Amino acid sequence: MKITIVAGARPNFMKIAPIIKAINTEYSDKIQFRLVHTGQHYDRKMSGDFFEELGIPMPDSNLGAGGGTQAEQTASIMVGFEKELLANPTSVVLVVGDVTSTMACSITAKKLNIPVVHVEGGIRSGDMSMPEEINRIVTDSISDHFFTTSELANQNLQASGISADRIHFVGNTMIDTLLANLERLQDPNILHEGKELKPHKYIVLTLHRPANVDEEEKLKLMMDTIVNGCSPFPVVFPVHPRTAQILDQLGINYENLVTVEPLSYLKFNFLVKNALGVITDSGGITEETTILKVPCITLRDNTERPETVELGTNELVGTDPAKLPPFLEKMKSGNWKHGDTPPLWDGKAAQRIVKKLLEIYG
Repeated sequence: MKITIVAGARPNFMKIAPIIKAINTEYSDKIQFRLVHTGQHYDRKMSGDFFEELGIPMPDSNLGAGGGTQAEQTASIMVGFEKELLANPTSVVLVVGDVTSTMACSITAKKLNIPVVHVEGGIRSGDMSMPEEINRIVTDSISDHFFTTSELANQNLQASGISADRIHFVGNTMIDTLLANLERLQDPNILHEGKELKPHKYIVLTLHRPANVDEEEKLKLMMDTIVNGCSPFPVVFPVHPRTAQILDQLGINYENLVTVEPLSYLKFNFLVKNALGVITDSGGITEETTILKVPCITLRDNTERPETVELGTNELVGTDPAKLPPFLEKMKSGNWKHGDTPPLWDGKAAQRIVKKLLEIYG
């Protein structure tokens, strides 16, 4: 059996690492895989470190499709991936998550009559202004089989007409990666006023969505509310260079704001694991904080991961800074909900996926 595994952006690598490990340790005699990196994230901090840290083999092919507009990037990935599949026939294409590479490679494979399986299928935010939501819907509309992280994802797929025999509830491979690396996390040794940050005495902030970082006035108000509301605790903000430039232009500078360059996977999750709390607009981080039992505030009006709110440690606060203060006070006081682990988020999702793939295509 031959599988082509696609990865293109930072979240993808966390999701494919345990699948590759499961193949190599348990099924290498039955499965041959080819790893294709689309190059969607081409900065070393955004992709290169992940191969080393997570034990992912170097890609068999790199399509080099980084940069450009949404349409340019999608087209570049599709052209490159078509050549890849024609030169290297496969039994099935495995895509993960909801980035541009996921959608583009799914379309390309299906037009060549190659089956597609979608890991993390069925997730929905209901927000069509998000590129990721379009990627999810398009990918799920043409995939052959779906590996899901929650019962709600199963229901979303069934509501769209997918038969139950094509939906496989397996758990969350991002959590497989987190649990496998808990003992390997690395202290990034971040300093605040010349001193090391003390465990549970700082708050981690991540912002990347255009709605939060591209509107300068809104970003300034949000930053004022967050940093002042978190005082006296330091706020550690691993910031993308583009966002850092906006912060500089706005003159945003606080005594308790610590900005650092984007961190590697092992260093960032060390920071999260030992934080008093996390404030983010990322979906994936809310999954990790749920497992780590770390309080989490999500600065979005919707989430494709409601299980992190209903069962986990996440609270969906929205994008209005005026709503933040009571949640910040609750986080600082230590009076946060404890949260439970969602079903099958046990570190064994990848094993279930590979076993099922052999049943279907082996």
